[in-house]
Amino acid sequence: MSGCNYEDNVCLEQYANLNLNELIKEIPSDNSLHEMSEILKAISDPLRLKILYLLKNGELCGCHIDSALDKPQSTISHHLTILKKSKLVNWRKEGTWTHFSLVNPKLIEQIENITKIKEEK
Repeated sequence: MSGCNYEDNVCLEQYANLNLNELIKEIPSDNSLHEMSEILKAISDPLRLKILYLLKNGELCGCHIDSALDKPQSTISHHLTILKKSKLVNWRKEGTWTHFSLVNPKLIEQIENITKIKEEK
């Protein structure tokens, strides 16, 4: 951590009431931060966002996702695996078909709220 220039008391005066230890206590655990970063990485890809939007209104078979996005099955499968590992989508097998749904039905709304942060001042 870079330190303040203690010869210049401006920093010390400006943050005289700062309790850095209290701020540090508010930082989530490394495990929680890792989980958060994995979720953010998972939603950072446009194709994965498209998949999430497709699942917004309910469960879909993987074959319908392939067809709707006009991408090879292997590409869609790769991206669905990332979404599953990030615990953003549920999946279930039915015979040879795999069906997917959002873990949280408000996920798209939450993603849209994140992207609106820059608009708030």
